[in-house]
Amino acid sequence: MKTPRTRYAKTDDGVYIAYQVVGDGPVDLVWQFDYYGNVDAVWEHPLWATYLGGFAEYSRLILLDRRGTGQSSRSVPPSDMETRVSDLRAVLDGVGVDMVVAGGHRQGGAASALFAATDPDRVRALVWEWPDARSLWAPDYPWGARPEDVGRTHQVTEKYWGTDALFPMLWALDDEVVPSEITLGMGKMSRYTCTPDVALEMDRIWNETDVRGVLPAVRVPALLMDHDVGDRSQIDYVASLMPNAKVVRIRGQDEFQPEYHQRVHEAIRTFLGLAVPAPKSGRVLSAVLFTDIVDSTKRAADLGDGAWKDLLAAHDERARSTVERHGGRYIESTGDGLLATFDGPARAVRCAQAIREAVGELGLRIRAGCHVGEVELVGDRVQGIAVHIGARIAALAGPSEVLVSSTVKDLVAGSGLTFEDAGEHELKGVPDRWHLYRVVG
Repeated sequence: MKTPRTRYAKTDDGVYIAYQVVGDGPVDLVWQFDYYGNVDAVWEHPLWATYLGGFAEYSRLILLDRRGTGQSSRSVPPSDMETRVSDLRAVLDGVGVDMVVAGGHRQGGAASALFAATDPDRVRALVWEWPDARSLWAPDYPWGARPEDVGRTHQVTEKYWGTDALFPMLWALDDEVVPSEITLGMGKMSRYTCTPDVALEMDRIWNETDVRGVLPAVRVPALLMDHDVGDRSQIDYVASLMPNAKVVRIRGQDEFQPEYHQRVHEAIRTFLGLAVPAPKSGRVLSAVLFTDIVDSTKRAADLGDGAWKDLLAAHDERARSTVERHGGRYIESTGDGLLATFDGPARAVRCAQAIREAVGELGLRIRAGCHVGEVELVGDRVQGIAVHIGARIAALAGPSEVLVSSTVKDLVAGSGLTFEDAGEHELKGVPDRWHLYRVVG
């Protein structure tokens, strides 16, 4: 997506707040960043661009950088909640908006909640994704971080800020593995947000913040969202403090997938009384890519369950991020491989080659097959004879080999890809004989 135009609003104390207005939907929606944010750089990140672009499909989206970060004035201390609200007022006055839907993720949503409580005449509704009313543990707030956890987080932030190791190290503190989709480019995003000292100061401010006292004064309709896996007591507790809050649990644990974001937008549309697009269905021409790990059963037996699980997770992470870098759509894991689709066969072939190299560094070999044909879109999945053909072609490939159908070869002329004849083959369950080609190089 093309980066929207960035403008500035000047606050009463002379600070310049960078903001953008995107889309022309029937409602004005202001969305505040949680922590990382830069109104220009977010559009360079595929995941965030898709997520934020979704808002612009049904609203006039207003984004802003908090003071001390992003494109806003950096020669000032970062904002507390009160300052975030006053800076938001300056932006809305600059845009010329009287009433908005105020929203945000985590602490960005907390700032919007404070705005809804203090300026109810300017807020139509509140949308709060992953609502945290405070950061630290308390006897009456058991979901917060303990002091020892805060100390470790500060150490990681100070050491790894500005690098792509930041997110994996932060997630490792909770014994979790960060998905590659969010890791990709986050080192740059953290640098675009602020410097390490400002990051630590924002941490300190948030750790000293507790918005529970203002939530009973948020009388506008409020939508609170998180995913439908695990403990729901925190979001229910936060909702209980607000007179008109509605809780929606978004299906799917992985909040970093486009499908999850689509469901978030559907929930917001429904909450605001806006039409929800019909589920995507129909038939489209698509390049289908299947990959499969060679000798996966033997490797699992040799390594043992634990080690194989870790290796498979590393494979999946690299493969998924490679698909996204090549402009593909990751459909699903096949257990020891993947199914992905592309709108161009050359990208699919090059993605297969890149996955082969990426997982080769893990000591794994894959086979891959690619075909172009009509697929039927059914929600988040694809089906049809082209999918079956792609799977059968992959099954015929040898170790480290990428096989393609003649349809693929014929469509990528001039792409620089080179092929050699792999002969005619019968594909199990598919009529006729199929001429296949081996990708060279």
